[in-house]
Amino acid sequence: MNCSRFGAIVVKLKHIKYSNVSGLRLFSSTGKHAKVAVLGANGSIGQPLSLLLKMNPLVEELALYDVVHPQGVAADLGHVPTSCDKVTAFGPGEIMGALKDAKIVLCAAGSPRKAGVTREEQFKLNSKVVKELAKSCAVMNPGAIYCIVTNPINSTVPLFCEIFKSAGVLNEAKILGISNLDAMRAGAYIAKEKGWQTSDINCPVVGGHSGSTIIPIISQCKPDPQLSDEQVKLITHEIREAGAEIVAAKKGSGTVALSIAWSAHHFVDALLRAVVSGEKGVVECAYVKSVAVPECKYFSNPIELGVDGVSKNLGLPQLNAYEKYLLTKCIPSLNQHIRAGEESAAQR
Repeated sequence: MNCSRFGAIVVKLKHIKYSNVSGLRLFSSTGKHAKVAVLGANGSIGQPLSLLLKMNPLVEELALYDVVHPQGVAADLGHVPTSCDKVTAFGPGEIMGALKDAKIVLCAAGSPRKAGVTREEQFKLNSKVVKELAKSCAVMNPGAIYCIVTNPINSTVPLFCEIFKSAGVLNEAKILGISNLDAMRAGAYIAKEKGWQTSDINCPVVGGHSGSTIIPIISQCKPDPQLSDEQVKLITHEIREAGAEIVAAKKGSGTVALSIAWSAHHFVDALLRAVVSGEKGVVECAYVKSVAVPECKYFSNPIELGVDGVSKNLGLPQLNAYEKYLLTKCIPSLNQHIRAGEESAAQR
């Protein structure tokens, strides 16, 4: 499935299927299922993400971990009639129960970025949370596939990898930063400009997952929107500032949550189809160990998913002159974010 091709979920009780509501092709449960764990399940992202996962026919057990009242989330979801009847909750000191036998683990814990908070300040807060979770994961279930949602992903993914490396259990194919939100936003802004359906647009986005590290490859967008240079620059700016736009629109009452939860579930659904159903040719955007850009240790670009996470790194799409310029400008900032994550992992 393409990076920005999204659809709505239609649920039939006890016999759940996805319906082709807005471009998403039909598929149903194969009879194979997986345990999925959500770390940070009681947060503003964790709660809607957990709801979407409970609706997924490939999820057999949903394990919810949080240091604050995950039992309430589990009880709430327990009243939602789907084929996933087993929802378990684990509080402080119980993370082993959440991680045990989980095929896929989502790290959504930490503080969302609020108005007036820089990404550096956000990472200072979230690095402590991610580090402790990564230590537990490296010991209790090093073989799971880990999907990192906690921002800033540019730094939290290197931090997570370094903790696994220190424990001697690092498999870089199994630690993925969920960055497909940027491709989703690219589709939304291009659709608004052209008057198109968002679900019809596939625009790859590469680089990192914040600010100037986000590089929309509009020249390779399908269908071709035929935008002017000024329109391309405007949409690039809009994609980069989308989070700040949402925070400002909520006027202090909240932060970005629903679109992050939706994009994370979309990614995990694709991953489940590759891991559980054995589907081939499943392509998504993710922030992973870099092969596309030698100057960076981690980079976001399209990848093919498989049973062990990254099956094939598809590298960079073809870039035009403006996109090459954005890539050149992106690298120093991205490397700074990567170093921050690695240095945090080394600190006691």
